[in-house]
Amino acid sequence: MTAKHNSATEPEDARTEDETIPHLGDSLTRLEPELNNPTRLGIVSSLKNRDRAEFKLLRDSLGVSDSVLSRHITALEKAGMIEVKKGYVGKRPRTWVSISKDGNTRLEAHIQALRELAGA
Repeated sequence: MTAKHNSATEPEDARTEDETIPHLGDSLTRLEPELNNPTRLGIVSSLKNRDRAEFKLLRDSLGVSDSVLSRHITALEKAGMIEVKKGYVGKRPRTWVSISKDGNTRLEAHIQALRELAGA
């Protein structure tokens, strides 16, 4: 003989039969593919609240090599999420990176989708 489950006496975490799971498909489709890589997300997040950042500052704050950062910057620039300006300070070449208006909008949408997925 099996015992009947009484939902009034079961702990809440044990009830799963009638529980619904929120539909997350819309949130998943709004995730930005270019930002699914942690380094790329770190780049645009670092740029969000500043006019621009020098390559060296980004490299050091993200803890990646020059070549890794360069590849990700190139990909984000091609995607229209960031803008890159090259110039000189004295005789030394410098690269400055800034988030584009489109990049900022896409970052905000990505963050909102992540919040929805996390249930915040």
